Amino acid sequence: MYSLKISPEKLANMIDHTNLKPFATKKDIRKLCEEALENNFAAVCVNSEHISFCTEMLKKSEIEIAAVVGFPLGASTSKTKEAETQEAVGFGAHEIDMVMDIGSFREGNYFAVGKDIGKVVQAADGAIVKVILETGFLTDEQITKASEISKNSGAHYVKTSTGFGPMGAFIDHIALMRQAVGKDLGVKAAGGIRTARTAVRLINASADRLGASAGVAIVNQLKKIIDEGGWFYSSEDRPEDIYSWGAADPKKQPKDVYDFYIKKKKEFIKR
Repeated sequence: MYSLKISPEKLANMIDHTNLKPFATKKDIRKLCEEALENNFAAVCVNSEHISFCTEMLKKSEIEIAAVVGFPLGASTSKTKEAETQEAVGFGAHEIDMVMDIGSFREGNYFAVGKDIGKVVQAADGAIVKVILETGFLTDEQITKASEISKNSGAHYVKTSTGFGPMGAFIDHIALMRQAVGKDLGVKAAGGIRTARTAVRLINASADRLGASAGVAIVNQLKKIIDEGGWFYSSEDRPEDIYSWGAADPKKQPKDVYDFYIKKKKEFIKR
């Protein structure tokens, strides 16, 4: 699982340094941008209120600005998402992380889901669009289907989660998403990525980008491990930290989805 070693510099270049907290202040966003500059992160990911400020802070750098749309529920109308996207791009966003219409998807209205994504892609006018599937609300089969719809609708990335849902990023979901989109789209892992071990694990599972609020700590931890001559060993991993069934929660998930993950866990234990 950890056959591919990653330098701290390369890892930093794959991180979308994130602050999507509703109580984030300009001081917090300034710190986010300063840390992005110091570490050469791929992007900062913020709510649209902060895009103009980030644009000014990062104007002399190559760091991208990613804005969330339809966040965090995905339940706003396509027109609303379209308007959010146009405004975000107008303010200077280079990338759009949109939340999929999860309700329409779960009821099988795939046409509406694809149209919703397509509207955002069109409104983005060439800016990168990442579709947040919120994998914790979906079964494996649904994750595959949602990834395929995203690809067919013109998106550039599929992304695991908002960080506000029932699950974060897991290697089995990353593998499913990669299998569904092939090499044509990027795969972004987000949600619960707080350690260098988790980051390296997800990249080895084929994630191209990582969304994390703990980017500085993750990179510094990797530097320390390498400086001390160490690395990660998959034999030290706990299955519940690697596979999505470890995060099944009946209080946060639809019953059919929770039951799916419990069944998945039982099948794993039998092997």
